[in-house]
Amino acid sequence: MEERQKKIIFLKGKKVNLRPLRKATDFESCLRWINDCEVNQYLATYLPMSEQKEEEWFDKTSKSSDNIVFAIEVSDVLNGGMPIGLIGLHNINWKDRTAVTGAVIGEKEYWNQGYGTDAKMLILEYAFNTLNLHKICSSVVEFNKRSLQYNLHCGYKLEGTERKQVFKRGRYWDKYILGVFKNDWLPVWRTYQKTGKVKEKI
Repeated sequence: MEERQKKIIFLKGKKVNLRPLRKATDFESCLRWINDCEVNQYLATYLPMSEQKEEEWFDKTSKSSDNIVFAIEVSDVLNGGMPIGLIGLHNINWKDRTAVTGAVIGEKEYWNQGYGTDAKMLILEYAFNTLNLHKICSSVVEFNKRSLQYNLHCGYKLEGTERKQVFKRGRYWDKYILGVFKNDWLPVWRTYQKTGKVKEKI
């Protein structure tokens, strides 16, 4: 009971909790994910990440006023449990009220089970209803069909395509630009609160 009382939960969802990063417990997992080719193929990174560089990222993120990054934990993880991924609001523009979302589920056994969707719905609720942001943007590489679909299911709209923009897997791919306003997201949120799904039929 004492351990549970000490547990930090910043945002509580249906399947996951979002909490601030803890360098002492999260560092090794993050370093492993960013150097896993099955994981980082969906990220912007392409160089090996050393411990020194990862430490610099942790330190910079903790001091940033325009980047908010959360660890994703499954709801039943006890105090001290390792995260399954990260999600964040990046490049926050406090004048125009915009930000960019980025997410990674690093523990591959949790892929395709709704954990990323729950984390995304939580961070959008925080962005719109707490931070009063106006628009949230995202981008997806053409071959990442899973990420494209889950963004669309969460209310994002396709706004454009940067043709042959990203070099991965030995060739160039299109990059899709997406955005969501509160009015687009709110009906999805209401459905999700009632049914646990982002669409009535999915």
